[in-house]
Amino acid sequence: MNNHDISTSGKQEALVEDYNKHKPVTMPGSPGTKKVPGGFNQAMLSRAVIDAFFKLNPRVLWANPVIFVVEIMAVLTTFFTIRDGISGPATNFWFDGQIAIWLWVTVLFANFAEALAEGRGKAQAAALRRTRRETRAKKLIGEQVEEFAASQLRKGDIVLAEAGDIIPGDGEIIEGIASVDESAVTGESAPVIRESGGDRSSVTGGTRVLSDWIKIRITANPGETFLDQMIHLVEGARRQKTPNEIALSILLAGLTIIFLLVVATLEPFAVYSGILISLPVLAALLVCLIPTTIGGLLSAIGIAGMDRLLKRNILAMSGRAVEAAGDVDVLLLDKTGTITLGNRLAVEFLPAPGISPEKLADAAQLSSLADETPEGRSIVVLAKEKYNLRERDLSSLGVTFVPFTAQSRMSGVNLSDKEIRKGAADAIEDYLHAQGGALSPEVKNVVEEIAKKGGTPLIVAENALALGVVYLKDVVKGGIRERFTQLRRMGIKTVMITGDNPLTAAAIAAEAGVDEFLAEATPETKLKLIREYQAKGHLVAMTGDGTNDAPALAQADVGVAMSSGTQAAKEAGNMVDLDSNPTKLIEVVEIGKQLLMTRGALTTFSIANDIAKYFAIIPAMFAAAYPQLGVLNIMGLATPQSAILSAVIFNALIIVTLIPLALRGVAYRPLGANIILRRNMLIYGLGGLLTPFIGIKIIDLILTALGIV
Repeated sequence: MNNHDISTSGKQEALVEDYNKHKPVTMPGSPGTKKVPGGFNQAMLSRAVIDAFFKLNPRVLWANPVIFVVEIMAVLTTFFTIRDGISGPATNFWFDGQIAIWLWVTVLFANFAEALAEGRGKAQAAALRRTRRETRAKKLIGEQVEEFAASQLRKGDIVLAEAGDIIPGDGEIIEGIASVDESAVTGESAPVIRESGGDRSSVTGGTRVLSDWIKIRITANPGETFLDQMIHLVEGARRQKTPNEIALSILLAGLTIIFLLVVATLEPFAVYSGILISLPVLAALLVCLIPTTIGGLLSAIGIAGMDRLLKRNILAMSGRAVEAAGDVDVLLLDKTGTITLGNRLAVEFLPAPGISPEKLADAAQLSSLADETPEGRSIVVLAKEKYNLRERDLSSLGVTFVPFTAQSRMSGVNLSDKEIRKGAADAIEDYLHAQGGALSPEVKNVVEEIAKKGGTPLIVAENALALGVVYLKDVVKGGIRERFTQLRRMGIKTVMITGDNPLTAAAIAAEAGVDEFLAEATPETKLKLIREYQAKGHLVAMTGDGTNDAPALAQADVGVAMSSGTQAAKEAGNMVDLDSNPTKLIEVVEIGKQLLMTRGALTTFSIANDIAKYFAIIPAMFAAAYPQLGVLNIMGLATPQSAILSAVIFNALIIVTLIPLALRGVAYRPLGANIILRRNMLIYGLGGLLTPFIGIKIIDLILTALGIV
């Protein structure tokens, strides 16, 4: 293994070069497939049509009681139409036959909506399966490397992955650093850096090493990998109905039973009134009365909610998690990488009295040339930009670099005639005392001022003299304050979690605009905070990527784990962000609320548009015996037959018309619950009431003009 023993500095340089030279790659798909509006392609639409017929199986349709009843009515109507058509008049056969056809169309349109919603997940699963090809794994047995089929690997095995290799299974990097192309799983085109230790050590089977090498400990047996989980989830195989969906399904089933009893009692009432009502007409009435619109779209709405997350590279482990996100009212966000850019950057050199800024910058740069941390690199960049200090010939200076250690909490450089150190204030103060010097009151004041602003002071010392302070600042992400303001309008409290001291945390919290903050956070305090909020009746969302975040992720109602994080974090959360972008937690909340709003809007529309159908069918059925009911024919429909058939046709067409809205979702706006309710009643309630009057009348005119009835 000696050929892999290269310096960390050399690895980083090679990775940066490799990162820049590789062209972006894209998610595997089916090139050449013609796209159609709505983000679907012809193959997906064709497959949805086929699946719509397969879903006619009663054992499949039983899960949707409303549409199951419609299918039963379609079967009975078809049977009685054929039976009566053999001996009855041709006109009745033609009319009843049209009702039967449109009842079947209603069922197929409802099935098509669900199949189309599932289509995107199945296309994604097919793409993922193409990445799970049989690869060869370089398994390490002692110091020897032997090749095995990836399918033979087991949890705990150690494998080697080099440039160009496909990573054979999920695992944790135990040695090495490499640039990895994860586009096959995440769709993200840019390579990412993965290395041993910390929270960037997790790798996924099916991804490809672009440069360098890594040793990986396999963490999942075949069939249990993250890729297998993704395939099952996006296909919907493990998707279960959410509590909200179950409650709405019970409501729809209850309404269906009520209207079934109502329609059943009409037959004896019609006989008593001297009216002959055929079963196809009663079936048409029942189908138009029950909430077929929302019944046909309910499954599509839930599947589409998970799909909208998937399109943003967020994998929801259950529909329950998506729905819970819509009710979240407390949002816990880690400071580093979420609210701030993730690395503290040098923004200013503050020299001690009698020391020029150039001298401080020169010493700070020298002490940072071997510092590979973002903070160290930012000091070098700042010295170059402000004082034009560029690289120098270090070999001629006889330089010896002193690396940072947890014990010393400082780093630096030794030259032939001096020692330069850079580090935390108390560490440098101890160093100066050991050299016979002391920290001046002026430098101490600068350190305190920087801390009050939420920054990090690094003192630079030369021998026994403090030259001044480097001001490191957490840079708050642009636009984050506005997003927190938006969340506040939605009624969501934001809480920043950080390991910083309370003074620094308060400064960042004020700049970012969060409502509260938790400083000096530990896994225990995070867990305690979540439980306290939940005990008060709040729904809590949180993001995390480390093993220390796992308890809190498991406790939170919505726990979003980063794909780049540890296996423990991914197993604890109920969502995984494949892009490892913690700010997506805000999008998760928005998508959850959009899901609930879409379901509420279409439920309102469905119930409202049933009212218009009463005015179409009831007068048509009883106007002959009770002419007074003619006043209810406010649409002026031509004939009883035209009224009934127009209502049935509209009932079928409205489902397919609303499919794009169900899949896309109602446009989300950060409004209060009362405003949303009024808006739904105005737009979808009133719209659901008026649309059928217009639609049924237009269909009636077309049927009459064509002489169909």
